[in-house]
Amino acid sequence: MKKLLIVVDYQNDFVTGALGFPEAAALEDAIHDKVQQYLDGGGDVVYTMDTHGEDYSETQEGKKLPVPHCLCGSEGWQLHGRLRYQLAYCPYFEKNTFGSTDLLHFLESKTYDSIELVGVVSNICVISNAVLAKAAQPEADIMVDAGCVASNDKAMQEKAFDVMENLHIRVVNR
Repeated sequence: MKKLLIVVDYQNDFVTGALGFPEAAALEDAIHDKVQQYLDGGGDVVYTMDTHGEDYSETQEGKKLPVPHCLCGSEGWQLHGRLRYQLAYCPYFEKNTFGSTDLLHFLESKTYDSIELVGVVSNICVISNAVLAKAAQPEADIMVDAGCVASNDKAMQEKAFDVMENLHIRVVNR
């Protein structure tokens, strides 16, 4: 069984920085353990990096969310905590929007039986990339571990879980 784990945007600015929140910080051990399980079990692991430039405030996102974050190369852009070292040799995809088209193209070129997503933010980037994974590999079992994702808005997270389940994306540990 070919398995893939996608770690979504577990970066300093979403954990302890400009857009950080306690629930994101609480995920570090669970995500670290999940990554290790995949690495030890022969699964593939990739991750996404929210990546913005100095022109962030001029973008659509910057106008709607006027909080500069994940500026390329900054400390806030770096992976958070132990994951910085654990994921150092795994492929990654920089993205300047919620979903990664590079991740989509990567998934279109591979075949997986199972694709699992963890990370932040559940109702924005996690759901966006889960939908892209489902589009790229409609026959794969696409799953989100609710114990390894977080949002600063619990109500929106629950709505995102509902939407994902409606799109045949399994949400486990809800």
